[in-house]
Amino acid sequence: MESTRIVAVITGATGGIGRWIALGLARAGHHVVMIARDAGRAEAATAWITQQVPGCSIEVQLADLSSLAATQRAGQEIAARHPRIALLVNNAGMFTARRETTAEGHERVLAVNHLAPYVLTHELEAALRAGAPSRVINVGSSTSDRAKIDADNLELVRGWGMVRAYGQSKLAIMMSTFDLAQRLRGSGVVAHVVHPGAVATGLIREHGLIGLAWRLMAPFIRTEEQGADTPLDVALAPRWADITGCYVKDRKAVRPNRRALDPELVARVDAATRKLALEGLEDGGR
Repeated sequence: MESTRIVAVITGATGGIGRWIALGLARAGHHVVMIARDAGRAEAATAWITQQVPGCSIEVQLADLSSLAATQRAGQEIAARHPRIALLVNNAGMFTARRETTAEGHERVLAVNHLAPYVLTHELEAALRAGAPSRVINVGSSTSDRAKIDADNLELVRGWGMVRAYGQSKLAIMMSTFDLAQRLRGSGVVAHVVHPGAVATGLIREHGLIGLAWRLMAPFIRTEEQGADTPLDVALAPRWADITGCYVKDRKAVRPNRRALDPELVARVDAATRKLALEGLEDGGR
């Protein structure tokens, strides 16, 4: 049965800034649908939020977002239960120190950071339109600010590097956000990409020098609660409902990477993304 409350869907809510975003949405009275890979972590996050917001409404949808087929199923099941959705926060992300591929054959960083949000947004678009005024918030990164992108090599089969892969994935989701914003202009659905700041989260779980450097930096960067501030502002503040297609840092719209404003390049990246994500699913995967 569809909830009578405002429905908000969020990925990556079992830890990091996602858990604090989910808490903020629960405090705002939303019915929070958390998409989580691990049932135990989802249960712990639900208990943590419920302890602070007694009587809040939380629902868990289990799905491994590294699988586009699983992401698609999750989106379809959520849309079936909730034909009107007011908010989608694509927050889940990952960073790896070496190139890995998913079971479906996609480069893992691109799959989790860009392809899965693209598929999920596609599956929930009708519900977001029906729930208008509604918002899509994609959590980006300042690594996109100077990133380059190759529409013919999104999975970096050639020239993979950990910083390049992460930055390109975040630039790709920014481009998709802007494309979505333009396509849905006038529908009541707005879309923004948000940089939460450098946050001490568990995103980087690597061992060795990378993990050590991240742990040494942690005391000097934002806490997870502080990192959730701007995403929550863009998700809830009335002023963000009247504009669309913004790149937001510290609650302010800023100029993005110039490549994200190149219509021809954005169209090429969108076409490449659609081929990797949606067309691959239509063909039954690789």
